[in-house]
Amino acid sequence: MAFGGSEPYGRDPGQAPVTIKILIAGGFGAGKTTLVGSVTEIRALRTEEPLSGPSTYVDNLDGVERKSTTTVAMDFGRITIRDNLVIYLFGTPGQERFWFMWDELASGALGAVVLADTRRLADCFPSVDFFERRRLPFTVAVNCFDGARRYHPEDVRSALDLDPDIPVILCDARQRSSARDVLVALIEHALRGLQRAGTNV
Repeated sequence: MAFGGSEPYGRDPGQAPVTIKILIAGGFGAGKTTLVGSVTEIRALRTEEPLSGPSTYVDNLDGVERKSTTTVAMDFGRITIRDNLVIYLFGTPGQERFWFMWDELASGALGAVVLADTRRLADCFPSVDFFERRRLPFTVAVNCFDGARRYHPEDVRSALDLDPDIPVILCDARQRSSARDVLVALIEHALRGLQRAGTNV
């Protein structure tokens, strides 16, 4: 699957493209906004606000002490693929007080990427639980932060108690090619699930 530029290839002007909705989830400070911004072909819509004094008593900054902003609604990006296919990316807010938005954001999604930070691995458990309960296909992308200890994907799988078929991959959310590989892995995983279920794709 190749990512195109700002315009789809070979589109009939009168034909609307097929669209895919993907969620980018994970804990606070895991890199969701960064991943959307690195791969989108349009200027990413961001709803970041500075961390306020009161929020420092609510949000756990251990391991992300340099973080100064937080997503309060969602991030949004777009990628145009070949064959009249467009991907819309929705980055979810990571803090517990914003989880009420997840149900609406998940509506109609093909699947989700759960970004994991090995310095705060437990922070991605709520995302994993959310998508498992809703049987929404997801992959776990381990964002390799500078200075963080590196773990083998299978070690992360074991720590998160994931099923063997759920892809776990290492990534750098800052790099477009790495973010692209994460999305390709998710789409392929979701399509395999649809084929096993006998759904025409």
